[in-house]
Amino acid sequence: MLDSPSPKQRVEPAAHWILVVEDEEIVRYSLKQTLEREGYNIVTAVDGEDALTKLPDHEYSLILTDNLMPRMTGVELLDRAKNIQPDATRVIVTAVLQVDKLIELINQGEIYRFIAKPWIREELIASVHNAVQRYDLVCRNKILQAATLEINSKLKNLNSELSHTVGRIEEQNKALEQNLGRSIELCLGTMQTFYPVLGTQARRVHSICLAMANELNLPSEQKQILEIAAYLHDIGLVGVPRSLIKKFETEPAEMEEAELKLIQHHCVYGQELATFVHDLQEVGIIIRAHHERYDGKGYPDALRGENIPWLARLLAVSVGFAEADRTDLDAVSKVKLGSGSAYDPEAVRVFLRALPRASVPRRQRQVLLSELQPGMILASGIYTSNGMLLIPEGQKLNDTFIDKLRNHNNVSPISQSLLVYC
Repeated sequence: MLDSPSPKQRVEPAAHWILVVEDEEIVRYSLKQTLEREGYNIVTAVDGEDALTKLPDHEYSLILTDNLMPRMTGVELLDRAKNIQPDATRVIVTAVLQVDKLIELINQGEIYRFIAKPWIREELIASVHNAVQRYDLVCRNKILQAATLEINSKLKNLNSELSHTVGRIEEQNKALEQNLGRSIELCLGTMQTFYPVLGTQARRVHSICLAMANELNLPSEQKQILEIAAYLHDIGLVGVPRSLIKKFETEPAEMEEAELKLIQHHCVYGQELATFVHDLQEVGIIIRAHHERYDGKGYPDALRGENIPWLARLLAVSVGFAEADRTDLDAVSKVKLGSGSAYDPEAVRVFLRALPRASVPRRQRQVLLSELQPGMILASGIYTSNGMLLIPEGQKLNDTFIDKLRNHNNVSPISQSLLVYC
């Protein structure tokens, strides 16, 4: 006996039309009465030709037909019916069992199944229920397929729009990066013009920070923050008189308290300048803290230990090395001596590992014409007021070159800054 549909899959008979095709009136009537009692809507036809005229009247869930009929067999009817109502389930009712032929048709999808005469009522009803359920599944699948195609089409359009949006965002980000790069170069140029050593110092600090960032494999966002902070860490000094910067470089012990406070304030002023750009808020925080000391004796906020931002601790070591004046101890030794007091020991260890891979520009200092001495090496070329080169960068000075510069200055004053390597 055939199984009936499970409760979750049970069909609603009243929603389904069934076309019953049978040339024997008694059998046709019996089928009609049996299926109507189950709640199905039944239309009957006496043969295949009659059935074809009735196919357009309804959307049939099932075509239930005898096989051996005058004028047209049930197989021939179903073959023509599948072109008119392809989704309807097709079932053969037959007393003459051509089993091999019927199984072949089932395997080919021409018919759903066959029912042998005489049938058992329960098996007939179960077979009809299953056939109608198959029709339901076909219809639902078509709806799902149509919905899937629509969703896929929308997804394709959304992906296309997203691709264009991502492209525009990438272009905008690239433009923003270019603008940021130009802004940083402008700041470096301003520092270089205001006090040339500041520009050189910024590039020295940046080269060390870059090597440290690579050593730590910092995430790209943190790496960018550290690099920009390295370039701009002294930007606040553009608000300090140049004479005071010079005094701080050459005679720090002679500075008055008010002068020293003005120099120290450059960290705060640098933060304010950096944060004019919203995206550089983090950079401003690092700039403010780059002169804090690990022992809490730094400025401007006397932060201690890990209260100092990690990137600021890295920057502090880089600045300390770049500013070392190489008197009794070299710069590396000074950094080592400051470990645990001026600098975070971990930051010092990172610095020592990264330094061999850093391309640090040579340290420079600004001098007056009267301070030039034989043996000094020019860090930048010296030009006349109309752009003619007097002495090239990298030239080691002797008395002849120095006299040449002084004589030219007497005739046409040299207005550019004089930079020599330390």
